[in-house]
Amino acid sequence: MAMLSPAAKSGPLIALTGATGFIGRHLLRELPKRGYRLRVLLRRPSATPMDEFESAIVGDLAQPLNMSAAIAGGDAVIHSAGLAHAMSGAPDDDHRTLNTDATIALARSAQRAGVKRFIFLSSVRAQAGPTAEQVLTEAMEPAPVDAYGRSKLAAERGLAELDIDWVALRLAVVYGPGVKGNMASLIRLARSPWPLPLGALTARRSLLSADNLVEAVDRVLAAPGPLRRPLIVADTDALTVADMMTSMRRGLGRRPGLVPVPMPVLEAAFRMSGRSEMYQRLAGPLVADPSALARLGWVPPVTTAAGLAALMQN
Repeated sequence: MAMLSPAAKSGPLIALTGATGFIGRHLLRELPKRGYRLRVLLRRPSATPMDEFESAIVGDLAQPLNMSAAIAGGDAVIHSAGLAHAMSGAPDDDHRTLNTDATIALARSAQRAGVKRFIFLSSVRAQAGPTAEQVLTEAMEPAPVDAYGRSKLAAERGLAELDIDWVALRLAVVYGPGVKGNMASLIRLARSPWPLPLGALTARRSLLSADNLVEAVDRVLAAPGPLRRPLIVADTDALTVADMMTSMRRGLGRRPGLVPVPMPVLEAAFRMSGRSEMYQRLAGPLVADPSALARLGWVPPVTTAAGLAALMQN
């Protein structure tokens, strides 16, 4: 384990994992603007800009034997590292090792180090599958359907057994500059010059602006404790895929160009191309309710429509 340390600053000291990932990079960039000092926990040396954090610890988060010393003196831990859902072909054991076991071990290290709060970036997939007929709330019994979701839920339940103040932020699909996975595919579709056969998709789906996520993290960092619970984090205005495409193309200064192809025809086309799972994600609803987080004072600064339009201008 090695430490790199640029000039120290003032403000609460937060240990951050996953700083080289999409969400971690956004937190690394934005939290210092709000007065936080960041200590980055890395698995290997990286090209992360040194002026954005106070110090960097290089070590293996999957085996955090010495992390108590690394986290010592910190006010909170934000754990965003882990195996992403996009890596759907990964074995269950990998999800359990990297998303469950490593999370609990890191939280134990934080507990030993006297850290006040452990913030775990979980997922709505800990609560439901890729679609849900009911609006998701934290009061519902979780029912994950894949290894990723089960590993996130298991990590949450492991945290609940520890003597540390924790919060699991169950994130909807996050979008922002540099996003990958399914959102990147939608962005490529929106940028294409062709009309799109998505005008008949009416199911609403929740997304989460990276800016709204930063606001949520800031809010739970400052919230009076103890929290010790999961909290859904999603933009407050769930949109249909057709609405998403309209917003993105508006950001490009273009008309929607959406054709209302009948749903059975669209489903057959996706099935023939071997993309039945993608069709289910596009056509099925998944709305998550962030009211509990709002009751803590969270006010998202970005609407989904405005956030998607702005995303296309990057």
